[in-house]
Amino acid sequence: MANSGRHTRRPHQALVGQPVKRIDARSKVTGRARYVADVKIQGMLYGKMLFSPHAHAHIKGIDTSKAEGLPGVWAVITAQHIPGENQIGVVTPDQPLLAQETVRFVGDCVALVAAESASVAEKALGLIRVDYQTLPGVYTAQEALGENSPLVHQGGNLLTHLKIRKGDLKKGIGECDILLEETFHTQRQEHVYIETIGALAIPEGDGSMTILGSIQCPFYVQKGVAHVLGLPMNKVRIVQATTGGGFGGKEDVPSEICGFASLLAWKTHRPVQMILTREEDLRRSSKRHPMSVTYKMGATKGGKILCAQIEVLADVGAYATLSPVVMFRSTVHATGPYEIPHVKVDTYGAYTNNIPSGAMRGFGTPEVTFAHESMVDELAAKLNMDPIQIRLINGLRLGSQTATGQVLRESVGLEETIVKAKEACDWESKRAEDKRIGPSRRRGLGASAMFYGVSLGAKGWPLDGSAAAVQVHQDGSVSVAIGGTEMGQGAQTVVAQMAAECMGLSLDRIAILATDTSLVPDSGPTVASRTTVFSGNATLNALEQIKRSMTELASELLAVAPEKLDFRDGQVLGGGKKISFDQLVQHCYSRNINLGAEGWFVSPPCSFDEETGQGDAYYVYGYGTQIAEVEVDLDTGQVQVLRVTAAHDVGKAINPQGVSCQIEGGVVQGVGYALLENFMMVKGQIQTPDLATYTIPTSLDVPQVEPIIVEAISEKGPYGAKGLGEQPIIPTAAAVANAIHDATGIRITKLPIGPEALRRALLEERKEL
Repeated sequence: MANSGRHTRRPHQALVGQPVKRIDARSKVTGRARYVADVKIQGMLYGKMLFSPHAHAHIKGIDTSKAEGLPGVWAVITAQHIPGENQIGVVTPDQPLLAQETVRFVGDCVALVAAESASVAEKALGLIRVDYQTLPGVYTAQEALGENSPLVHQGGNLLTHLKIRKGDLKKGIGECDILLEETFHTQRQEHVYIETIGALAIPEGDGSMTILGSIQCPFYVQKGVAHVLGLPMNKVRIVQATTGGGFGGKEDVPSEICGFASLLAWKTHRPVQMILTREEDLRRSSKRHPMSVTYKMGATKGGKILCAQIEVLADVGAYATLSPVVMFRSTVHATGPYEIPHVKVDTYGAYTNNIPSGAMRGFGTPEVTFAHESMVDELAAKLNMDPIQIRLINGLRLGSQTATGQVLRESVGLEETIVKAKEACDWESKRAEDKRIGPSRRRGLGASAMFYGVSLGAKGWPLDGSAAAVQVHQDGSVSVAIGGTEMGQGAQTVVAQMAAECMGLSLDRIAILATDTSLVPDSGPTVASRTTVFSGNATLNALEQIKRSMTELASELLAVAPEKLDFRDGQVLGGGKKISFDQLVQHCYSRNINLGAEGWFVSPPCSFDEETGQGDAYYVYGYGTQIAEVEVDLDTGQVQVLRVTAAHDVGKAINPQGVSCQIEGGVVQGVGYALLENFMMVKGQIQTPDLATYTIPTSLDVPQVEPIIVEAISEKGPYGAKGLGEQPIIPTAAAVANAIHDATGIRITKLPIGPEALRRALLEERKEL
């Protein structure tokens, strides 16, 4: 039974909207939580992968004989041994699990080893001999789309081209009083989840395979492993272990790692554990897309933006992974949270011989946000207008039409986020202050606004359903199995809060089970800020079915009309009468009334015309505004982010404490993206192979963050909630860049804004002066 998403909201909610301690916190901080690396099984083997050293090469032959003869080695597998199909691509079938004829990047895997210890497996890798014939490669998207460029795949280097056509661009340009054009460049960003990807594959006696893994999307893994092993999906069970972060990096890549482990387990008939080292994880996992984004944007003297012509060029790397849907988000969000009548967007994704680009928090939106928010600030500067004011003039509101022609009919909290962020940071007073705080130090203030489609949207709608299975036990406790995963974002806690609220119980009566493909139907991926909405609605749908059965019996027992009964404080009350929840459960069981149910929620339909880019791209959007305060050392180019005020519209905040934590974490990642992080490659070779060379923020880099929660209620959300997980990282880099410009007068158009680049720009500015 599908859930519409609407749910009765009590005037005084006991748990929803309250700051609640996370239900998984104690097990994690005490060390009782079991990650996949903590699990040891008798007879378990250890798996390792052999990477290609070349970015592009033909495999002439592989000799595994010496490795196979090493004591302690149980199996060596190459592509020829795969019992099913050697294909693991999630969106586009372009990626073999094991390279067979050609390697296309330095993380391509050509062989697997299972041995009695990790050290023996590592030694065996060194005994495998691969005869390569190197091939010419392409290493930038621009180069890939040039004439006569080497081909990464035989079909050509252009993976995808998406477009938006709205209004009349020529007319819009003609009506503008000011027209600006600029190109922006963004870099690869690594997820740096605290726990690397890992899997434990266990062959069962009936020929099935059970896999325990550190994963975001168990149903992706189930399909991928079944495909590779040549098994029906009912013979592959995926269970999520406690997972130490994901940020998109554990969306599709775990299908590969679980595929490796399952192949070795299939071959040896023994459990095989594969835990990636940090260096292996960095080499194999996908990254945020590097992009070049060119904007032409025009406005009237009064600050109304009339037109935007945008070209996005993304390096997707050697394989598509999730690039087609990432590019869809970049396209839909390219104009930012503004109503612009005349729009032309062209987004291109090109194959290269670099590490694949894929899902990363924000999913293609932080890149274009850096560009469009820099452009909006530039327009404001040229028009001598306050940057906040130009955003208020153009910002989306109820009744506005997005670049895809979607009319916004509910839950648009952008203006409130702008106003609240402005007030909280004391914008006007600080803008009026002297920026000089010494002979060589300057302070600046920068704003950035964003919007983000909740759910998979029009491109992912066929996967945009989610299930939950709920059981009320004889003692009145409740078990909930959901299809979404917990990876540190607090999903289990908010689902437990909603379940407890619905049934009028305390939080300790609710248990959220580990996500398991054998417990619920395919619920799509845990991405796109969709878990609170989708798993929450599915859980409420199941509970309402159970609640109806319980209400009918309570009505009979109490002689009170069903509509007058309320579940509250562990009781069912109405008409001056009551019965305890536990007593009612006992009565239900004594009459063989089923207190188990399966719930389902599916996204409202979305649309997107491939030729015009018009349609309702997402069913609802989240909105946000961040204001960054920075201090710049003019002599060294060093930037310190002092404070970020971050106002985000989340619909109903189910757990305000969790919302604040999400905002704080997203801002810190955004500061890293703005100033520090850069996964570098030169001619297909990784230059930042470990955390000694890939720089991330430390505690000394973390600014003061002031989270502000805005609640523009969503009709389709559980208790009015929308998603939040991805929002907070999206506007940060642009806010920091705009603050640097405010402090120095220098517009930096390439991320990250490191001290060397900023110092060079400052020296150039001085030369010109």
